[in-house]
Amino acid sequence: MADKAFVRCQDYQGIQFVKRLKRLDSEEKQLAEVAAYFKRFEEAERLYLDMDRRDLAVDLRMKLGDWFRVVQLVKTGGGAGDDSLLEQAWSAIGDYYADRQKWQHAVTYYQQGRNQERLAECYYMLEDYNGLEQMVHSLPDNYPLLSTIGRMFVTVGMCEQAVAAYVKVGEVKKAIDSCVHLNQWDQAVDLAKTSDGTEIDSLLAKYASYLLEKNRRLEAVELYRKANHHIDAARLLYELAKENADAHINPLRTKKLYVLAALQIESYHDQVRLKSSAMAAMSGDTKKGETVSALEGLLQEDIIGAADTKMLETAWKGAEAFHFWLLAQTQLYRGQREAAMITALHLRQYEDLLNPIDIYSLLALTCCNTKAFGTCSKAFIKLESLDVLSEEDREAYELLALDIFTRYSARDRSVSDTGLSSWDMTGEVDGGETKLPVCIVTGRAITDFQFWMCGTCKHRAYEGEIDSYNYCPLCHSPM
Repeated sequence: MADKAFVRCQDYQGIQFVKRLKRLDSEEKQLAEVAAYFKRFEEAERLYLDMDRRDLAVDLRMKLGDWFRVVQLVKTGGGAGDDSLLEQAWSAIGDYYADRQKWQHAVTYYQQGRNQERLAECYYMLEDYNGLEQMVHSLPDNYPLLSTIGRMFVTVGMCEQAVAAYVKVGEVKKAIDSCVHLNQWDQAVDLAKTSDGTEIDSLLAKYASYLLEKNRRLEAVELYRKANHHIDAARLLYELAKENADAHINPLRTKKLYVLAALQIESYHDQVRLKSSAMAAMSGDTKKGETVSALEGLLQEDIIGAADTKMLETAWKGAEAFHFWLLAQTQLYRGQREAAMITALHLRQYEDLLNPIDIYSLLALTCCNTKAFGTCSKAFIKLESLDVLSEEDREAYELLALDIFTRYSARDRSVSDTGLSSWDMTGEVDGGETKLPVCIVTGRAITDFQFWMCGTCKHRAYEGEIDSYNYCPLCHSPM
């Protein structure tokens, strides 16, 4: 009868419903299906439960989207496979709350349903970044969701957390790009070092350019130092030292900058030697390996030296200049007049690093104090001939020289009167053919066969003078 009625009504769905009823093996099932068809869902559910077919009741509620009732039915059932069904129900309830933007309620149900993808989305909408960070730690390695979480952290500027997520999923390239995007260059460099290192040079170049644009040159120096780009670090340090020297401020800081630059040059030389030694060790023929390694080392020196020959050859000259400049000033203020004069004499070698006016003014002052008027006269002559001197200053120097040398003859005292040797005054022996090393403690020429030498900067000092020091006076390395 129902079949014919649906045919007369041209209700195709009704016809199909009747066919489905005929295939059912139980009258109770047919009655439950009829009740569900006429939207008497409570009656249909009761009929299924009376038949002890809780699974059909659950299917009915799932079709209706009544997930709260599904949870109740599953919890009262306790059958096999209910855990997965229950998780599905919890997730569906979470979707219900998420669609209504009730994110906190959704989080509760997504946690019970172990729906990590939607849970991460809710944490992001709630700005609960601690929750997202905990997910990164709890999720297994290479879990695809970690990449999505990493992007979430990048959008809010949380670089460290984003890197942790990307690294855990094995996407180091994205982690490096995130660091660059968020200007965390030091972390990007560290990541590049731990990875295959193919992008380290380009990354260093970008980072260095960024730091130099921001005028953060000391940070750029530290970057180059960590990356073993010692020549680049030294070049920046020399630039900083020269600027500081030209500004005539804090000569001690200038000396330290020159020392740091020289130490970078020494590190570069050590790096070349280590590379050469490694090549020699890898070669089967020891002599051949040594020859090849030596040539490789020289080639490296030539490649770098083409642009920075002067910097490589005179690595310590800047540090020496400001060391002796400070030493002469210290000796003068301590009343060590002869010692100050001898040290000031050495400053004549550093006219390219120190202001010539400062050099010869100090030399004239110390010579005048020690009554070495011959050398004092030469210092005044040099001062008056300097092109950088203004006419007003030149006239002042001429008047001062006239005042001094009208009272005293332009002659130095004899060696016996001063207690100084000829090589103390000149620093040379054998008619100038041999240059004597200079004591970095006193500024005097070293004539003893036995002396102390710094293991870092290779400068020398009298053993009796260096005994009271714990650090090298020039490079400040521990002794």
